[in-house]
Amino acid sequence: MSGTQPQSRGRLYVIVAPSGTGKTSLVKAARQALPSIGFSVSHTTRKRRPNEVDGQDYHFTDVPTFERMIEAGEFLEYARVFDNYYGTSQAAVETALAAGHDLILEIDWQGAAQVRRRLPEAIRVFILPPSRAALEERLRGRGTDSDEVIARRLTESVTELSHWHEFPLVIVNDRFEEALKDLTRLLGGDSRGLEADRPGLAAFADRLLA
Repeated sequence: MSGTQPQSRGRLYVIVAPSGTGKTSLVKAARQALPSIGFSVSHTTRKRRPNEVDGQDYHFTDVPTFERMIEAGEFLEYARVFDNYYGTSQAAVETALAAGHDLILEIDWQGAAQVRRRLPEAIRVFILPPSRAALEERLRGRGTDSDEVIARRLTESVTELSHWHEFPLVIVNDRFEEALKDLTRLLGGDSRGLEADRPGLAAFADRLLA
């Protein structure tokens, strides 16, 4: 009789935040602190930025190819954001989870809703900025977008903020190091104090949206 234990399934962490919240920096730092956690590289039809690497930051894909993948049902989730498609390969996620690997999926609220329907066991996290002013400052700080694009992204970010209450866990990225501690603790299996219904959070979110 074999004493081999069955392979436990990995955990999928779905992390959502408006553009300009600092989500990408937080996730990158958390992955450095916890190198055993994998990262799902999304497909996108948007143009590659100068500092991005194909296959590492995104799988950069043309529109016809992406739409063929939609028709073939290859995406766990996908959405059209800022006139570009973004999507997550279902096969890549399932392969990682079945092998027992924990995985981070960094997507928008539309994609998170699709994942919730298909993989309800996924651990869903929303990251809030400390203020609207900080949100705009971070968007402008990239130095890669025009004022028109920044204004549009800010409007879209506020729309995305309004969906924070759909997530069981919420992190506020006020001080980066504190937010990073919260995220790494969460990825390590400890979500205490990060519940969306904790005292004061709803009032704080209302002020962001006012």
